[in-house]
Amino acid sequence: MKLIKLLREHIPQTLLVFSLLFVQAICDLSLPRYMSDIVDVGIVGQRAGDFSFLSQMAYAMFGFCIGSLAASAAAGLIASQVAADVSRHLRHEVFERVLSLSSAQVDSFSQSSLIMRCTNDVQQIQTMIVIMLRLVIFAPVLGIVAVAQVLSMRGSLTWIIGAALLGVLGIVAVLFTLTMPRFKKMQALVDRVSLVAREMLDGIMTIRSFGRQRQELERFDAASHDLMSTQLFVNRAMSSMMPLMMCVMNMATVAIVWFGAHDVASNAMQVGDVMAFISYAMMIVMSFLIVSMVAIILPRAEVSIDRVEEVLHVTPAIKSPSNGIAPAIGEPHGELVFRKVSFHYPEAAGDAVSDVSFSVHPGEMTAIVGSTGSGKSTLLQLIPRLYDPTSGEITLDGINIVKMSLADLRSRIGYVPQQAFLFSGTIASNIAFGATSKGPEVIADAVDTAQVREIVEQRDGKLDAEISQGGTNLSGGQRQRLAIARALATEPEVLVLDDSFSALDYTTDAHLRAALSHKAKNMAIVVVAQRIATVMHARQIIVLDEGRIVGKGTHTELLKSCPEYLEMAKSQLSSHELGLEETR
Repeated sequence: MKLIKLLREHIPQTLLVFSLLFVQAICDLSLPRYMSDIVDVGIVGQRAGDFSFLSQMAYAMFGFCIGSLAASAAAGLIASQVAADVSRHLRHEVFERVLSLSSAQVDSFSQSSLIMRCTNDVQQIQTMIVIMLRLVIFAPVLGIVAVAQVLSMRGSLTWIIGAALLGVLGIVAVLFTLTMPRFKKMQALVDRVSLVAREMLDGIMTIRSFGRQRQELERFDAASHDLMSTQLFVNRAMSSMMPLMMCVMNMATVAIVWFGAHDVASNAMQVGDVMAFISYAMMIVMSFLIVSMVAIILPRAEVSIDRVEEVLHVTPAIKSPSNGIAPAIGEPHGELVFRKVSFHYPEAAGDAVSDVSFSVHPGEMTAIVGSTGSGKSTLLQLIPRLYDPTSGEITLDGINIVKMSLADLRSRIGYVPQQAFLFSGTIASNIAFGATSKGPEVIADAVDTAQVREIVEQRDGKLDAEISQGGTNLSGGQRQRLAIARALATEPEVLVLDDSFSALDYTTDAHLRAALSHKAKNMAIVVVAQRIATVMHARQIIVLDEGRIVGKGTHTELLKSCPEYLEMAKSQLSSHELGLEETR
């Protein structure tokens, strides 16, 4: 059983819980026998009215009650601690695995599903562990010993217990058949509601701008209604269990009293035995009820375990070598080389990048331009190994990046993606997010280079000003500048900028390019840009078209040799500006 596998690291605590529950069961089972002796011996028997005997029995029953209470409380405390520790460990493992997955692997699950697996599914597992530890050993012991006690009694009432058990098993079988198929469906519907809600929250501005609030609300209501219908069916079925079980137990009690009265009248049983028989019968039925409920609830936890294991069993597409190679001390740092690199996305018809070769040298800026869908962003994502090339190799300082540890490789690269994402916190915490040295001078230098000083000075708290999740309290250009500052604060050997100037005004763009040109003396810079003006002064410009290099050189050289680049330049620069560049 999968739940048992989760408890392998908690065997001592699990055995202790089982021992305590065994003690609790024995204490509970002792009470009916003492109650029978009180009635048969101390009230109507040979020691009727003997206060010392009644007191002795009462003290013994009180002691067993205290023992049962103490054992139950201790078992519950330990079981809760074990379940909480298992769930914490599971959440850690799932989140750690998610962090190691490639973007494509994350997309294959969907973000909302991964969130539910880390939270709701783990919570289901935790709840089931507590139930299993508390009841799986207690119920069988209670039922088996109670059956033994009943069989040791005289009388012919055992058939009533058999009939009651058949009724319990019949009810459980029907409920099991009705509810089991819906548990897995319910988990998928929870994922669906979470996905729709997340999409609506992420795209709330788009929804409002197109006036789609009513349609989106209807879409959410449809997903919510499907979940509600399934939950109602399951909950109604499960809620009917207890009334049906109580009906069976009450009918069994009435039958025992009815037929027991005849046995008492014929001296086949004593009154105390009938009372004890009723108690034992209720214990037997209750133990079967508990086991049946666990059998119904357990598959729901099994579904959650399957969903969690589905994530844990995914092999990360991007692996870090166990013994990563690091560049030799004293070697030039920031030398990035692409050699016949090709890449295609899974299930894609063709290559996104095909046979790309170029070099980026320390102290130089290399720009990559091209039309939409030409493979510019894909090419940049290969540098920090967000994806691995299908063929060819990429080297950093003469070492194939696949042979470098991911931590070492990414510590040498400052990557700014197209969509600048900021974390909730402060300006300072976002800039220092990946910095190995978080000294004030490092942050100050990054702030000045990325033109963030203006943002800092305009806000209360300066560097300690609050940033909301995703940087929603900043403009697009401000988010881009902070993302660039965050990359610069890591003091990288290679700075990778994926269209990170698109939201900047021309003045800020010019100031930032000038500051980066000064910083380029200590690092290699690879930049993707849509504006020709942003990259026209780069040492090397690479023109991509449908994943292939169709031009390589300086701005002036490409105007003469690359029709694609010339067309882009004409669409952005005036003829006068083009003429000035050509005569230089």
